[in-house]
Amino acid sequence: MVFTFGTPFSYGVFRQPFSDAIGVSPVALSSVFSVMLFTFFMGSGAVGVFAARLPARAVLLACAAATGLIAPSLYVVDSQLGLTVVFAVLGLALGSVFVLLASIVPRWFEARRGAATGLIFVGNGLGLAVLPPVWQYVLTQFGVDRGFLLVMTATAIAFALAGVTCRRPQWADQAAATVGDLLEWVGGLLGTRTFQLLFVGIGLAFAWYQLLAAYAVDLFASRGLTEPNAAAAFGLIGGVSIISRIGSGYLTDFVSSERAFLGSIACSAVGIALLFVPQLPALAAGIFLIGLGLGGCATLYIPVLMGIYGPERDTAIIGVFNVAIGSSALAMPPLGAASIAYTGGYTAALVLTFGVTVVAFWATVAGTTAS
Repeated sequence: MVFTFGTPFSYGVFRQPFSDAIGVSPVALSSVFSVMLFTFFMGSGAVGVFAARLPARAVLLACAAATGLIAPSLYVVDSQLGLTVVFAVLGLALGSVFVLLASIVPRWFEARRGAATGLIFVGNGLGLAVLPPVWQYVLTQFGVDRGFLLVMTATAIAFALAGVTCRRPQWADQAAATVGDLLEWVGGLLGTRTFQLLFVGIGLAFAWYQLLAAYAVDLFASRGLTEPNAAAAFGLIGGVSIISRIGSGYLTDFVSSERAFLGSIACSAVGIALLFVPQLPALAAGIFLIGLGLGGCATLYIPVLMGIYGPERDTAIIGVFNVAIGSSALAMPPLGAASIAYTGGYTAALVLTFGVTVVAFWATVAGTTAS
């Protein structure tokens, strides 16, 4: 889980080194990373729906193999198109591992499922904290080709270990539904008001971070931080999120997961609002609140969905809603990069990011009320 979220949301660190190495502008290159996020969420969402019928270990080991195969690819890839293919495969592998682990591990727990979910999501928080500065270091010290090889090799090894150890409980080993049954089930969901509103709410509950990740490192650097410190500050958001990943998981064992999820979105909105203030104390407070909100959003959407739809189609329901997250991911990185490039500042990007959290809050309230 450390590698699943850490690399996709390090794309703010990737832009300049990859732009220099490939010879493509950072704004144009942001489309490559939007494709990675798209396949991470939307592609893996589709995989998640149908992977419920496959042995989890087989899928995890296939993802490990795919990650290992693309590890040396940047030694030969020298175009934007080739880079897009590499990152599309990477996003699909990372996202598929995430969907499987996030849906299978909580199934082993009954009395403390919320706490177990929070603990497994600590891996995501560690990745968001550690991977941005790690990528900053390896790309600076070893270059794009070798740095990518080193981190991808470590990722492939971690996924192989997960593939060896992770399996569904015997009572939930494999879904008996056919592909036709799954498609009919998904079609039935599409027509309900609850699904439509939650599809928007859950998608936008992640979209604000996808947008923020496109410019956060540059924003922090504009406030006087060095590039390594700016990358570390961005990683600190993930580090702080560990607190709420653990805390929100335990919280759902005692209070409504819907209320805790909405509180996380609100916390993110307040943190983003503080980024408008140029002073460093406000920046530090904003990072802390954004981290708390991020951890809650990332952890609690699964208990929210399973509380509404039940745990029987665990992997499938998470996969379906990852399609919502992937839909927003396709637009957010280019939108964030373009807004800064054309306005010459960060105000428009911050306004957009804040607005996304407000709409996410409203749609989720309406969706959970409709349920």
